[in-house]
Amino acid sequence: MDIMGRKSSALLLTDDVALPLDAILSAVRDAGAEAVPEDDVVVITQCESLEGKLPIMTASFDVVVTAWNKPELVGEHWLREIGRVLKPGGELILQSILSSGMLEKPSSTMELKLLMQGFLDVQSLEMKPFSSAGNVQSITIKGKKASWTAGSSFPLKKATSMVPKIKIDDESDLIDEDSLLTEEDRKKPQLPAFGDCEVGSTRKACKNCTCGRAQEEEKLQKVGLTTEQMNNPQSACGSCGLGDAFRCGGCPYRGLPPFKLGEKVSLPGNFLVADI
Repeated sequence: MDIMGRKSSALLLTDDVALPLDAILSAVRDAGAEAVPEDDVVVITQCESLEGKLPIMTASFDVVVTAWNKPELVGEHWLREIGRVLKPGGELILQSILSSGMLEKPSSTMELKLLMQGFLDVQSLEMKPFSSAGNVQSITIKGKKASWTAGSSFPLKKATSMVPKIKIDDESDLIDEDSLLTEEDRKKPQLPAFGDCEVGSTRKACKNCTCGRAQEEEKLQKVGLTTEQMNNPQSACGSCGLGDAFRCGGCPYRGLPPFKLGEKVSLPGNFLVADI
């Protein structure tokens, strides 16, 4: 059979000797496929002898209908060949007789095979068997070839990020921050006056000192320590701050309470008061 140069609307492919063409074309219309004239159909029977190779040009048919008596023929090779002869967007209606050894859900298996070969919109159909041989059970699957072909390309729309425009209403009720200030808030703060003895740590107490510096200086004179030794005490042996029990005989801090090195030594208020 040589139909290489022929172009038709539909192909009927079966491994049977003969099939009722009128019944098949009626079933095609019922399946929602485009109506096909009877004289515009290529029929290939006993296709098993072709060994999976159709003598037909690529993209020749709008519809391909298959009727298999041997379910094992519905394999990757035949589905790929059927997809080759279908036009882009063409439809396949595949029917296969069920054998006793098939799975519980043969329709799911058939649908998966079509999907793996690139068919789209794959679904099962309720349809009577095309074969007239006795009381047989069959499954019918419908699929669609993609509208694009291998190697085709198309431009992708570039996503553009739109920055939302913020509309500012000049007449909106905006609050003036300055209006929230009171007259009391606007007054310049008055800094407290400092005495001479409070200006710096190196100044001596003034004549009429009332801040307590004169008393601190008097205590320092009694113990014979400088202001630096009191404000930033240091220790060569590291034990001066622990108390008299840890201080040597010549320690300048003897008689003072324990302190932390580097921190000001605080003298108690009754430091100069006699114990008796």
